[in-house]
Amino acid sequence: MNWRRNWKNMTTDTENPAVQAKAVRWPVFLKDVLVCSLGAYGGPEAHMSVFMDQLVARKKYLTEEDLIELIALCSILPGPTSTQTIVAIGYRAGGPLLALLTMLVWALPVLMVMTALSFLYQFLSARDISGDILRFIGPMAVGFIIVAAYRIGRKVVTDTTTALLMIFGAVTTWFIRDPWIFPLVLVIGGAVSILIARESDIWNRVRFNPPWQYLGLFAFFALGGIFLATISENRLIVIFESFYRYGYLVFGGGQVVVPLMHSELVQIREYMSNEEFLTGYGLVQGLPGPMFSFAAYAGGMAARDGSALLQIGGALVGGIGIFLPGLLLIYFIYPVWENLKQIRAVRISLRGINAVAGGLIAIAAVILMHASGFHLDNIIAVALAVILLATGKIPAPLLVVLALGAGILI
Repeated sequence: MNWRRNWKNMTTDTENPAVQAKAVRWPVFLKDVLVCSLGAYGGPEAHMSVFMDQLVARKKYLTEEDLIELIALCSILPGPTSTQTIVAIGYRAGGPLLALLTMLVWALPVLMVMTALSFLYQFLSARDISGDILRFIGPMAVGFIIVAAYRIGRKVVTDTTTALLMIFGAVTTWFIRDPWIFPLVLVIGGAVSILIARESDIWNRVRFNPPWQYLGLFAFFALGGIFLATISENRLIVIFESFYRYGYLVFGGGQVVVPLMHSELVQIREYMSNEEFLTGYGLVQGLPGPMFSFAAYAGGMAARDGSALLQIGGALVGGIGIFLPGLLLIYFIYPVWENLKQIRAVRISLRGINAVAGGLIAIAAVILMHASGFHLDNIIAVALAVILLATGKIPAPLLVVLALGAGILI
C-alpha cells in the first residue's frame, strides 16, 4: 500500500494543527464510517449524535471538542452539514484520499437505494399496481418538514431580528419561486446579521495559505455547468448543473434543499409531479445515511423519459452533483480552519443565514401541502405524522412503513 502512504505524505500538512490526527488504519476507520451510515436516521442533529457515539466515545478518532468545532465549520459552509462533518473527520484522519473514501462509504449505500426507488413508479405501472398505495407517503413527508421547521425555528430564532429574517425568507419565497431567489435571500440574511451586530473588528485579518486548486475546481464546475446547461439541452448536463447548484446554495441539511428542488424540478421544469417528489422525499426519511441522497431519486426521475440507462445516469449525476461542492469546499477550507474561525464576521453572518433558511423550510411545508391539496385524508395524515414525530415514540423508518401499510389497506 505504498501508493496510499505516498498520497498521505504529499497531501497532509503535518505541521498544521488543523490536519494533525492520530494514525488510523484506513479499513477500520471506513468500517466505522459504514456503521455510522447504516445507523444515521433523521437530519444532521441525529447524525451528529451517531458521530459522537461511534467516532468519539467508542473509537476516539477525535475529541468531543474537536467534533463540535468541525460541526461549527461545516455549519458555515454551504452543503450537507453532516456529510461535510464526517468528510472533515476523514480528512483529519488521513488527508484528501481518505476524505473521498469516507464520502463514498457514507453516501453510497443510500444513494444506490434511492436510485432503485426512482424506478418505483415504472415498477408499479408495469405490474398494474395502483400508485395509490403511496398516497400517504407525501403527506407524511410534509409532516417531516413541519417538524423540521419547528425544531430549526426554535434553534435559529433568538431575537427579533432573526424572527423577522425567518418571516422574510418565508414570505419572499412564497411569492417568488425562481431558483435565483433562494441564494439571494440567504445572502441578505447574512448581510443583515452583520449590519445589525454593529461589532468592531469583525473583519479581522488572518493569515492563511489555502489549497487554491480546490476552490478553482469548485468554480470550474459551477461556471462550466452553467455555461454548458445554457448552450446544451442534454438532460444529464442540465441535471448535473441543477444539483451542483443545489449543493453550493444550501446551508444545513436535506430539509433546506427541499424548497429549491421543488421549485425547479416540479414547478418550473416539470420533471415530476408534486406527489412523486413528495413520495421520494418521504421514502428517504425511512433510510439511514445523508438526506441529500434524495438527489439520486430526483435525478433519476428527471431522466426517466429516456432509457433505463439514462435514468441511472440521471441518478448518478444528481448524486455526484449535489455532494461534489461540499467535498471540494472541505478540501479547500479544512486545512486553514484554525485561522479562518478567527474571523468573527463568518460566525455572525451565520445567524441571519440560518434564520432565513428556517423560513424557507417553514414555507416549503405550506407550498407542498397546498400542491398536494387540503383534502381531509391528507390533513389527517400530516397531523398524525407531526404528532408521532413530535413525541419521538415511533422512529422514522417505522413511520414510513406505517404510511405504506395505510396506503395498501385504505
